[in-house]
Amino acid sequence: MPPKLRTTTLLLPDDEPTAAAILSAAVQVIGTRGYHGTSVRDIALAAGVSPGSLYNHFSSKQDLLVTIMNRAMDGLITATEEALFEAPNDPVARLMAVIRVHVGSHAMGTRESQIGNSELRSLSPAALALTVSKRDTQQRMFNRVVQDGVAKGVFHTKDPHEAARFISSACTAVAMWFRSDGPDSVDEVIERYQRVALDAVGYGK
Repeated sequence: MPPKLRTTTLLLPDDEPTAAAILSAAVQVIGTRGYHGTSVRDIALAAGVSPGSLYNHFSSKQDLLVTIMNRAMDGLITATEEALFEAPNDPVARLMAVIRVHVGSHAMGTRESQIGNSELRSLSPAALALTVSKRDTQQRMFNRVVQDGVAKGVFHTKDPHEAARFISSACTAVAMWFRSDGPDSVDEVIERYQRVALDAVGYGK
């Protein structure tokens, strides 16, 4: 039995209901039409509120985009940190843990992931710098796991940094093709990516 899949969500327990509806609608509309193809009126209509009501909760469309990206990254980082904290002190177990979170989050939040990858260009310089710093934080967790495995003689890749980036990038890309109504379950995809990742780091070689 695989460990329970940690899921990340953009909605927080203390979100006001209207704000939560607006945020959910923004994910759906921006995910479908793109940031520049979406207006504040489009989001308000999808959320069932007036544009004026939207501005009571978010200062602008840019504010909505920044909130989507920051919450997605914060949830991913927190879930990964928790998985690593609970994983056995073994390079293989720790690599399996970070992959499970990363693949699971992107498979179960495909629109959020697609927005995060395609709309970086739409962020203000300050928001872009913040998002990139959070992505770097997530990547460093992959880097440390692979580097630790090499140091302990468990992984045998000659390029641990590139192997870690290859694995994290592949896990992120799951959002581009995974469909909840497709032939594969999230757990099946996770297990396949875990096997591929062990090959990538030279485990057992």
